[in-house]
Amino acid sequence: MKRVDQLAVKIFADGADLTGMEELYRQPFIKGFTTNPTLMRKAGISDYRAFAKQVLRAIPDRPISFEVFSDEFAEMERQAREIASWGDNVYVKIPVTNTRRESACDLIGRLARSGVKVNVTAILSLAQVRDVAAAVADGAPSCVSVFAGRVADTGYDPVPLMSAAVEMLRVAPGAELIWASPRELLNIFQADAIGCQIITVTHDILKKLSLVGRDLEAYSLDTVKMFYNDAAQAGFAL
Repeated sequence: MKRVDQLAVKIFADGADLTGMEELYRQPFIKGFTTNPTLMRKAGISDYRAFAKQVLRAIPDRPISFEVFSDEFAEMERQAREIASWGDNVYVKIPVTNTRRESACDLIGRLARSGVKVNVTAILSLAQVRDVAAAVADGAPSCVSVFAGRVADTGYDPVPLMSAAVEMLRVAPGAELIWASPRELLNIFQADAIGCQIITVTHDILKKLSLVGRDLEAYSLDTVKMFYNDAAQAGFAL
């Protein structure tokens, strides 16, 4: 098994806890950061711009994505251009459609061709990957986020889909594929094996990195001890 520092896939930390982000920034294997309105809301953030500026002061030199939050394309574009102005390391997350299922590809292409680094998000189908690849093909560096974890939640194996997405994006050499919404640490190694360039990983999954390569029988013994100690501390008796 490869060590984390031997992987070709880049690990981006996904979250909205500034303290946690600062701690992960000190880890050289964390190559970038992403967040989204849902994570920010869960973290209790109310001032979007102020939070983003705090993050960028703490993390000035690794890629970081912030998402637009309008449902109207004209306002999405205004927000995207402001967000892009905050730093050279900023990518602007644009959802692949709005809530009315209208494609955002025209906007995505316009932004990408004007030099805005986009991160197209909430993609779950290969048809969406194909359309986005065409939109970003001649533009600035970009990311294409396919939510492999959500694909897996529906009962489909995401690996063949992500492998196909790698091939589809060859028409857009400036685009990198993101394996988004992973559900377990194994997904990092799956992403690496198929040639996916980036995987976004939440802070709770990143905490499991110390387990990589661990002896399974030793891990079994630790599990037995956990059950025994928890039963003893609970005072169970029959």
